[in-house]
Amino acid sequence: MNNPMESAEFSRNPYPLLAALRAGGPVQRVRTGKDRTTWVVTGWAEARAALADRRLSKDTARYFADRPSGRDLAPAVSRSMLATDPPDHGRLRKLAMTAFTPAAVSRLEPRIREIAEGLATALAGTAQAAGGGPVDLVEGFAAPLPITVICELLAVPDPDRAAVRRWSDDLFAAADPDTADRASHALAGYLTELIAARRAAPGDDVLSGLIAARDAGDRLSEPELVSLAVLLVVAGHETTANLIGNGLLALLRDDALRARLRDDAGLLPAAVEEFLRFDAPVTLATFRYATEPFDLGGARIEAGDVVMVSPGGANRDPARFDEPDAVRLDRPAPGGHVSFGHGPHHCLGAPLARAEARIAFAVLLARFPALRLATDGRDASDGPDGVSWRRTRLMRGPARLPALLGPIAGGSNGAPPARR
Repeated sequence: MNNPMESAEFSRNPYPLLAALRAGGPVQRVRTGKDRTTWVVTGWAEARAALADRRLSKDTARYFADRPSGRDLAPAVSRSMLATDPPDHGRLRKLAMTAFTPAAVSRLEPRIREIAEGLATALAGTAQAAGGGPVDLVEGFAAPLPITVICELLAVPDPDRAAVRRWSDDLFAAADPDTADRASHALAGYLTELIAARRAAPGDDVLSGLIAARDAGDRLSEPELVSLAVLLVVAGHETTANLIGNGLLALLRDDALRARLRDDAGLLPAAVEEFLRFDAPVTLATFRYATEPFDLGGARIEAGDVVMVSPGGANRDPARFDEPDAVRLDRPAPGGHVSFGHGPHHCLGAPLARAEARIAFAVLLARFPALRLATDGRDASDGPDGVSWRRTRLMRGPARLPALLGPIAGGSNGAPPARR
């Protein structure tokens, strides 16, 4: 039996299936293979409870120790901080989180805006060269903005960034586990070499700081250092690229909303929270399994059962959100979503993702006030408005977002982003 959560239709639009599961109860068992089932959590209250429940372990190495999976993921990916439990998780998280505090992110904002302005200028040039034709907002803006930011933080040289992005994207290939496995080894191998280079010539960057922490004592092993670097690259741009892409699509589909945000940038922080809720960049959270029996949302979870929490499902739970399938900036309790998780594994890069998204929308709306969807040039994989979606089970975001820029309102001096 095929896994319904790995279908092309689920990648395009997971919400009908998630709603159907929720209609049967907030925690439902789904058959994911001939002899495999998974509990899927789509209720908001149940999702928050599960994400904070210590009886749900993320220690995949322990789970698969006597369950051969047939996969060949690099240990730097399969045994990352996301796949650890306390106390190791807290130790690793503490080492990484200093780079992503609100204060640290605030210091980065001028550079983020500089990159965004440069990408907007490049978009304008692409459109002009095409005679005013459509541009792809994913390839030209939503994807390169966060990968540039995280690569600068980790001192990834500019010529290597396209390969780093490709390997990261391939890690989430839903229909091709071999591609994901190969990408995991390529990315881990590259970052191992980069760590050696930065150790020989350290700088003022996050990676050099982690190397210094590793070399100063026993708080971080060398495999853990490589794994943290891999995680920061992947988590540092995948979620944000999808947040920007999904948010842009919501804007492009709603003329009135686009006009409101264009005229009042003060609404952008609330808009970012609503975009995170409405179209979560993470459809299904990463792997968890029960270490002991317990009850959740009316279901009896047995020891060893796999549990997948769905932020995409929980964020549209009508028991928590009025009109969950609509974008509303006037919700009485803005936020409240679980797109960044909850509990000990709450996304440590959330402040950076929020800042990048807010700046991205501000720059595009200011530079291109007549921005709109382009509905021509579709191919068979495109959706009803020319948008194609990434084929991935965990993440959700457009692979292609064709748009017409319209008249340009100005902005920066037109220079491309500085290379570091």
